[in-house]
Amino acid sequence: MTTIYNFSAGPAVLPKEVLQQAASEMLDWHGSGMSVMEMSHRGPEFMSILAQAQADLRELLNVPSNYKVLFLQGGGLGENAIIPMNLVGRKAQPATIDFIHTGSWSGKSIKEAQKYANVNVAASSQATGFDVVPDLSSWQLSADPAYVHLCTNETIDGVEYHFVPDVAAQTNNAPLVADMSSHILSREIDVTKYGVIFGGAQKNIGPAGLTLVIVREDLLGSALSICPSAFDWKNVADNDSMYNTPPTYSIYIAGLVFQWLKRQGGVAAMERQNIAKANLLYDFLDSTDFYVTKVAKEFRSRMNVPFYLKDESLNAAFLTSAKERGLLQLKGHKSVGGMRASIYNAMPIEGVQALVAFMRDFATQNTFKS
Repeated sequence: MTTIYNFSAGPAVLPKEVLQQAASEMLDWHGSGMSVMEMSHRGPEFMSILAQAQADLRELLNVPSNYKVLFLQGGGLGENAIIPMNLVGRKAQPATIDFIHTGSWSGKSIKEAQKYANVNVAASSQATGFDVVPDLSSWQLSADPAYVHLCTNETIDGVEYHFVPDVAAQTNNAPLVADMSSHILSREIDVTKYGVIFGGAQKNIGPAGLTLVIVREDLLGSALSICPSAFDWKNVADNDSMYNTPPTYSIYIAGLVFQWLKRQGGVAAMERQNIAKANLLYDFLDSTDFYVTKVAKEFRSRMNVPFYLKDESLNAAFLTSAKERGLLQLKGHKSVGGMRASIYNAMPIEGVQALVAFMRDFATQNTFKS
């Protein structure tokens, strides 16, 4: 039977061990007689699940005590509105938000934020097709923005920050806000360098429905009056993510993923594996002219690898043949075309090896035919 490898960008592959454990606990969680889906979110069973998930996430990312971990709904797109509604009130109105535009997701964030504040696009790589992070020396930051927003891994365009920009001196200590949806927990980070870290869980943590927010405590309590109470971070923090009914099953699965990550050796061990997987795929892409990847080497994403067939008339045949080999969800995002392999934490290196072997075979067969 063909082994299946799922390269979907999100909702994405989950560790097999996690799915097996969830299946075994589906009808009866730890002798409670209930599925997690059926539990009261305020009952002792689910409260223990929530507490463990929070503790494990804090441990994995070394989250300092002066940061709150919030479990919310609304996804990354929802946070594009929730963030300005929580942060621009700290400044005289109309406030300004600085953005670095490095791809589709930072573009979506810019468009949404314009409803709540002035937006300054301090730097953009749009003119070159989102192939780099603009050089820090070119950033035209505001003197006193409410915050500086980055998408530190562009899921669609395949651009990743491999550095943390120091913007404090130029921006009156404006907090750095980072959308880490598609690479959180894939690499070690220093949480203290950010005011806010957020992300949808469905790319590298768990099922759709859960959004994580890690926010420094001094940034709470300034929500605009138009901010819905369920999305006011202070309300959520004061109620331990229980202000309204949280996405309980998604939190449960995320908690299982956190435990799985700890068993693998934590974030540092995953980063080493992710570097090995990414190098394997990029080294192959660099060795052939049959495929093309457009992102500059120093900004290539370890999680999302977009690539193109030089002869795009072969796209359909490539996807059909890949599916026959058990390699799924390789079609690129509709906005950019081509192909994309998302190689998140749960993708084993064997999956990347299988992909490279297939891509080599497909290139050989089709080069011969031509």
